[in-house]
Amino acid sequence: MKLCRFAAGSQSRIGVLEGDCCYDLTSVDRALFSDWGTVYTMAGSRDRLMSVVRGAMKKSKKLSLHYNRLRAPITPKEIWAAGVTYMRSREARESETKMKGLYDYVYTAERPELFLKDSGLRCVGPGEPVSIRSDSKWTVPEPELCVVLDDRFRTVGYTVGNDVSSRDIEGENPLYLPQAKVYRGSAAIGPVITTADEIPDPHELRIGMRIERNGKVAFQGEVNTSQMKRKVAELLGYLRRDNLVGTFTVLMTGTSIVPPDSFTLHGGDVVEIEIDKIGVLRNPVRQLIQ
Repeated sequence: MKLCRFAAGSQSRIGVLEGDCCYDLTSVDRALFSDWGTVYTMAGSRDRLMSVVRGAMKKSKKLSLHYNRLRAPITPKEIWAAGVTYMRSREARESETKMKGLYDYVYTAERPELFLKDSGLRCVGPGEPVSIRSDSKWTVPEPELCVVLDDRFRTVGYTVGNDVSSRDIEGENPLYLPQAKVYRGSAAIGPVITTADEIPDPHELRIGMRIERNGKVAFQGEVNTSQMKRKVAELLGYLRRDNLVGTFTVLMTGTSIVPPDSFTLHGGDVVEIEIDKIGVLRNPVRQLIQ
């Protein structure tokens, strides 16, 4: 099932999306179905969550839901990200960095690159703007399959992510990675969480990205998650080592769709990322001003 959050006037509600229709769970019990965190805390596991939701769907109102009403399905407890998990990412990082050979090593090393992308404060949802840093001249979106976890590192489901990155800042010095990756509007997730039972193998999914500029396609590309060198199980195995996460922590699993070095995002662009079995995450781009 596809878990969503949507706007109803000034209120936020949660539901289950089926095509263009939504089962409005908040209409059944406003306190319990106020947000997915409350429901999951009560349920305690993904299987129990699905049982509770199925029961509520039988009693809920079914309504037509336009994409513009969708919001980020959750406010992540944290967003972690994995780097250099595809060959194309390795090539791009090597191209941009002044520290030649570093990302060749990261790609082949036993330990993957994992870093904290966000605490949930800088993340936006469908239709909200992602950002270009005011001091960056080379910024790109990074479309990624995201794993949604509970506090025991169990996979609740999957969503679409955009790990916006300032390639010039990271390329200047790898120690500048937090500045290249962590700033206002540097992450987006949505439009839904597709529960893990609907995606038994996360390595058989097509990811496509399209960037529109002035009504025309400025860049587009696609990849399949079968091309990941670092598999989801491996990344989760390292993330959980001596670590703690809260329910609805998100792990971005890396990108393989990288525009040419001559391309950078502009304010006013629109980034559209689509992943099989999940949906389309669409965000306008804004230029931050210092």
